[in-house]
Amino acid sequence: MSQFLFQDEVETPVTSIPESTTNKLEKCWHILIVDDEPAIHDVTQLVLKNSVILDRKLVLHSAYSAQEAKTLLQSDIQFCMGFIDVVMENDHAGLDLINWIRKDLKNNSIRLILRTGQAGTAPEESVISQYDIHDYKTKTELTQRKMTTCVYSAIRSYRDISTISKSLDAFKKLIASSTSILKVDKISEFASAALTNLLSLMGLDSSSVYIVRHEVDLFNNIEETYLACSGKFGQTPDNIENMSDTIKRKINQVFTTKGNEFTDSYFISYYKTSHDASAVLYIEFNSPPTGFQSNLAEIFSTNVALVLESLVRHQQSETNQRELMYILGDAIEARSKETGAHVKRTALLCYLLAQKLEMPEAFCDAIKAAAPLHDIGKITVPERILHKPGKLDADEWEIMKQHAEAGGAMLARSALPIAQLGKTLAHYHHENWDGSGYPDGLAGENIPIEARIMALVDVIDALGSKRCYKPQWEESEILHFIKSERGLKFQPVLVDIAEKHFSEIMDIRNKYPD
Repeated sequence: MSQFLFQDEVETPVTSIPESTTNKLEKCWHILIVDDEPAIHDVTQLVLKNSVILDRKLVLHSAYSAQEAKTLLQSDIQFCMGFIDVVMENDHAGLDLINWIRKDLKNNSIRLILRTGQAGTAPEESVISQYDIHDYKTKTELTQRKMTTCVYSAIRSYRDISTISKSLDAFKKLIASSTSILKVDKISEFASAALTNLLSLMGLDSSSVYIVRHEVDLFNNIEETYLACSGKFGQTPDNIENMSDTIKRKINQVFTTKGNEFTDSYFISYYKTSHDASAVLYIEFNSPPTGFQSNLAEIFSTNVALVLESLVRHQQSETNQRELMYILGDAIEARSKETGAHVKRTALLCYLLAQKLEMPEAFCDAIKAAAPLHDIGKITVPERILHKPGKLDADEWEIMKQHAEAGGAMLARSALPIAQLGKTLAHYHHENWDGSGYPDGLAGENIPIEARIMALVDVIDALGSKRCYKPQWEESEILHFIKSERGLKFQPVLVDIAEKHFSEIMDIRNKYPD
């Protein structure tokens, strides 16, 4: 028999809405009723079924035992709260269920209200202190007014806990993505992660966001770059979709006025990230934003943008370094009367072999950037020796061999990571696996791995090109030679990799011919 006492109150449920409009509410609050008395379910449904709290209708789910409740709680339904009876299968079934929810299911968000018709079975003071519950009520005190007030309180609490939880998860993801912010190929990933997390923090599951940057170069040219986007604009910044002319005009206007606009349907803001760069953040809302959402948008636009700017600057610096390495490498090869394509090919071939050797991606990128410096020492070799059409005599060969040490010494003066790697390539790329190379006569794994890769790549590419002292070799001749030098001049595993992927090596050579 129901123990609700409604005879003293006559009032309307929280907010009653016509049946014809309920389908307009896309989201709802799921409430679980756990009680072995059908009448309790009926009365609870009667009070709450047409209620709307915080712009969402309520959906009530019934379980008549703790076991039924467990089944529902392990489903895909996200329950915001639950009314749990103490005495069901046994005198402490409800208390055991609460422990299971918190400890086994590890659900600390759902608000649990313990209801009992036998207060002596589970004294309020001990239950409140020992169990993680939102509230403790006797069934006789849950009048219509108190029940709706109780539900309001629980749902608000659940909403706040969920927001905090989402915020923590979002910041964890952002911190995780920040661990690689100095990797030049992570800029778009960081921007996308930041925007995704911002949307999660703001609770905008279906909203659309993108960032636009303007960069001004030394010649006052303006470049517009889409760093990240979501929702109806697509998932990749390389292919922005569904952007209306109206939105484009707003963006251009904000870049001009350097202002911001916050309405019930969108947020757009300008922020300057350096003396020569600025950005715009645009967010669409499905419903009017809260003050919390507004503050998050502002924080994002003024702080995360600075991180993105740092990444862009880092990328520009790295790109400039790489370009300078290529230019320097071209200059070296030009003095040797060798084609500049040799520089690009050796860089790409070093990258290919490093990847096939399953080296870390950072290493693969670094060796590609430093490879153009491997023959920098040749600028110390007299042109009469560099350009001699025939075989060098013993004295000339000794002078030629000095370019390895000379190149390493030149690059040792720089603290730049690329230059330090280039120093190793320049100094050791003529060492042989069997110890017969120069300048130090190192053997086996005493030779740095980057130099072992460079040694094989340099020979493969040189044999495939015409030089003043030799004709161009056929592909079959090149493959036969490196196989014959397996374990002698070259590391066996590298020869095996080169043989397995020889067609890819030749594809690179053919793509960048002399």
